[in-house]
Amino acid sequence: MSLTRRTLGLALAALLATGPAFAQSATQALSSESVIESIKKAGVIRIGLSLFTPWSMRDLNGELIGFELDVGRALAEDMGVDVEFVPTAWDGIIPALVSGNFDVIISGMSITPQRNLTVNFTTPYAYSGVTILANKSMTEGFTLEDYNSPDVTFAARRGATPANVIAEMFPEAKLLLFDEDGAATQEVLNGNAHATMASEPTPSTEARRYPDTLTVPFDENFLATGEAFAVRKGDPDALNFFNNWIGIRTATGWLKERNDYWFKGDDWADQVAQK
Repeated sequence: MSLTRRTLGLALAALLATGPAFAQSATQALSSESVIESIKKAGVIRIGLSLFTPWSMRDLNGELIGFELDVGRALAEDMGVDVEFVPTAWDGIIPALVSGNFDVIISGMSITPQRNLTVNFTTPYAYSGVTILANKSMTEGFTLEDYNSPDVTFAARRGATPANVIAEMFPEAKLLLFDEDGAATQEVLNGNAHATMASEPTPSTEARRYPDTLTVPFDENFLATGEAFAVRKGDPDALNFFNNWIGIRTATGWLKERNDYWFKGDDWADQVAQK
């Protein structure tokens, strides 16, 4: 055997011998860098969210309540840590996660390919589409196709899923963008826009509140793709833990029970200021 072949053989044998150890070391290093380990070490999970009813909102005393708050607090309890909620403007919430301002987004965020380019998503923990809320007198007799017209104006929250759905479904219509869902609804209520789109229960709640002015014209939800936690890329341990937590809480019926409480009833309505 030539010296070169012998040297290559020895090098290959050494590589094979150290391969498992190297792989184990790499795996341990990856696990130690997971946000799960950071949360355990700090003793607190920081959750980024935006305020919109009934996902997350402030009660009459200024305290945060809502579906996301129930989810976040249960998650923290199961992890054995405290929880810190970080209210963040919707259009900056993904950059804030990537920058490390908090550990995870739990804020009714729908899974989209565009968002998935920047963050990773867990399996869905909720499913809610968006519904049209229209000004009754301005849209009387409208079919769905009639909303796709240059003469029709929509209002929506900037950067949110409904704004994207409106742009895709009704490309001919005008679209006014605002920083809050409430502002978009107010434009429809005031007659400055024909319609808006939002996740339930907002459209149905507003239609019941202002029955002479607002209506949900179609018994149909659009783009019910599911809402998920968002985490930074390159963290398989975080995805594994959060996915399993969602799976367990789904199997026990807890997520459905909490979702039904906040989205299918209004027993909580007296806890928040009425607009």
